Amino acid sequence: MKNDIQQELIALVNASLAHSGLAADYKDDIFLELPTDKRFGDFTTNIALKLSKELKQPPRVIASQLVESIRKEIKNNADLKDLITQVKVEGAGFVNFYLQENYFYEKLRRIITQGKEALKIDLGKGKKVLIEFVSANPTGSLSVAHARQAAVGDCLANVLSFIGFKVSREYYLNDEGNQINILGKSVQLRLKELKGESIEFPQNYYQGDYIKDIAQEADNKKIKEEDLGDFAAGHILKIIKQELDDFGVKFDCWYSQKELAKSGKVEQGFEQLKQKGFLYEQDGALWFKSTAFGDDKDRVIIKSDGSQTYLAPDIAYHEDKFKRGYSWLINLWGPDHHGYINRIKASIEAFGHKKDDLSIVIVQLATIFRNGQEIQMSTRRGQYITLREVLDEVGADAARFFFLMRRTSSHLDFDLEVAKKQSSENPVYYVQYAHARICSILRSSSVTIKDDLDLSVLGEKEELSLIKKLLEFEATLNICLVTSDPYMLTVYLQELSESFHKFYDLHRVLGQDDALTGARLALIKGVKIVLASGLGLLGITQPEKM
Repeated sequence: MKNDIQQELIALVNASLAHSGLAADYKDDIFLELPTDKRFGDFTTNIALKLSKELKQPPRVIASQLVESIRKEIKNNADLKDLITQVKVEGAGFVNFYLQENYFYEKLRRIITQGKEALKIDLGKGKKVLIEFVSANPTGSLSVAHARQAAVGDCLANVLSFIGFKVSREYYLNDEGNQINILGKSVQLRLKELKGESIEFPQNYYQGDYIKDIAQEADNKKIKEEDLGDFAAGHILKIIKQELDDFGVKFDCWYSQKELAKSGKVEQGFEQLKQKGFLYEQDGALWFKSTAFGDDKDRVIIKSDGSQTYLAPDIAYHEDKFKRGYSWLINLWGPDHHGYINRIKASIEAFGHKKDDLSIVIVQLATIFRNGQEIQMSTRRGQYITLREVLDEVGADAARFFFLMRRTSSHLDFDLEVAKKQSSENPVYYVQYAHARICSILRSSSVTIKDDLDLSVLGEKEELSLIKKLLEFEATLNICLVTSDPYMLTVYLQELSESFHKFYDLHRVLGQDDALTGARLALIKGVKIVLASGLGLLGITQPEKM
């Protein structure tokens, strides 16, 4: 039995498309989904709807031809006959697959005997991926916007590692330039204030109380005025690293922009682009011909005064990622960077890479509420809630889960009061409680779960529903891969927990005959393994008692 049922079915659809003459190979475009209404099978594909415009035929006509070809493929393949009971055209032209119940029983058996290893699917094939995320300037504590990026990036890295990619996490440290100069001047003004001078801060200076603390330490250590920016940035970076560590986020590399500038890689990149004909001079400035790759206008990389734009080191930085052996780059950016996407993708194409070798994930902002009141944020004035405050108030588990509970493309409202509740209103508590509840049942039982026990006695509607829900774990990970968004994992774990609680409320596990008790214990053990695996990928603890 194949472990990755989705890939098996996609291969079946591809072969059937080719043999039916509908299309030669639509592998990249085929995506299997889980029907929300279980009356419509276990998997569905909308490939007929996608092909309708190209083939100039109604979707149901195409789907009918495809299903006829699929049935022939199944008839000539013993493994497929043992796996698939029916393939139907339903709805507007969806092709729906119905699987043998025995498949689900054997899948459950594999989970309880092999543990989380049974859940792994090798989609990555060892492909090297670099995920760059957070990358906040070292000018203040991490905000909740940075915290959401941290949760998303770390969880996405966990998921990709689990499904066979070789993943590295990187933080790009913008440790030079104007913002570091302003940081140093902000500390300098606070130093003057400490000495009794009356100071009026410019609006664009950093004004939080933390600047006073840095100024006091700088005064104690007799830091020179010209070194205040670097000293303050170093001080803040230590705080950032500690906050991330307490949040359960660790980076493999902290990449310094200052070191990049010293390395000569920026100039080397310019030279390569010049030789390729993608740089030109105009009005005393150096321009990158990004319109050659779909950007709406060319971009200045060196201004007429000789200073570099932000794009200059970024071009070199991304090329350096590829030179370090990574074949897929993923950047998590805030919504204020949306207009930057085309120019940075143009730069990697200029070096000969494919546009899709770089994925940009825009992580929308989060709004924090306390007692029904939105907390206003202003980074420079220091009036914003930090990751540290969220951690101190609700803990790392709740913080991570809540930051992941919406699609990255959607704005997130984070209710601190809900995150602190120990009830079903709190989704992370609800999922963790399901895990702890199962652990308690397993501890209470003296019945041994045998590898060869008869699982077919699990015939109740809620039992079959729960077993099928276990199968959706792999499908959920595939969705996370396709969308570069771990959000669906939180949805899945809540649904699995709900399915377990519903089963347990209606059916006793202990106290039945040994065959049924053993089978039900095996079922909830399977749920426990999947819950623990999912929570682990989210970076959340799996308590055995609550």
